[in-house]
Amino acid sequence: MKVKLTILESKCRGNYHKKGDTYIVEDICPPICHELWQCIYPNVYTLLNNGDLDYGTIRAKKFKCRCPDSGRVLIKGEVIGD
Repeated sequence: MKVKLTILESKCRGNYHKKGDTYIVEDICPPICHELWQCIYPNVYTLLNNGDLDYGTIRAKKFKCRCPDSGRVLIKGEVIGD
C-alpha cells in the first residue's frame, strides 16, 4: 500500500512546496517540510496500515490537511495501489 501526497495550494514561506507537487510514501518521510510532515504523519500512518479517516461526513482512505504556519499549504493524501 502507498499514499500519494499532492500539494493543492501553496504560499509556503520556506518555498519548499509548489501547487501540484506530488510525493509517494511507502515507509519513510518524503522530502517535505518537517512541520507539515509532523501534522500529516498520523493520517499517513493510518492509511499505510489500511485504516480509514473521517472525511467530511464519511470515512475514507484519504485526507486533506493545512500546514501549521497559518494554513499556507493545503495537502491531500490518498491511498494508491495495494
